[in-house]
Amino acid sequence: MILVSACLLGVNCRFNGQSRINESLISSLKGIYYIPFCPEQLGGLPTPRRRAWITAGDGDDVLAGRASVINEAGGDVTAQFIKGTLETEKLVALFNVKKAYLKGKSPSCGVGKIYHGKDLITGNGVCAAMLFKKNVELISI
Repeated sequence: MILVSACLLGVNCRFNGQSRINESLISSLKGIYYIPFCPEQLGGLPTPRRRAWITAGDGDDVLAGRASVINEAGGDVTAQFIKGTLETEKLVALFNVKKAYLKGKSPSCGVGKIYHGKDLITGNGVCAAMLFKKNVELISI
């Protein structure tokens, strides 16, 4: 089974209430079973919502309690990011997920590079870090 960031499928779940639809990805998934998901919504954050960034590290650091996720107004949304990651982890176990197509540079789904403010830094988002530890193949879109 495959997980796909819902925003890539045209679901308006991004922080700004929009999607980042990827028509070629949608075409490549024709006839394949997949699960659309948004860890930030699964964690209880509204749409639209304020932008958020991981402070002092990446998703691994958030999961280990060494970093937080703070929105642009200074609000701590770490608990919601962790909750969304734990809910996604349930999907991975329930459906034996082996691959995930994730929205690049996101504090949840970013693979290899994530934004910290306007700066692009090395690291994975919170949910991507968990998926990597679960040996899920990660494909950044």
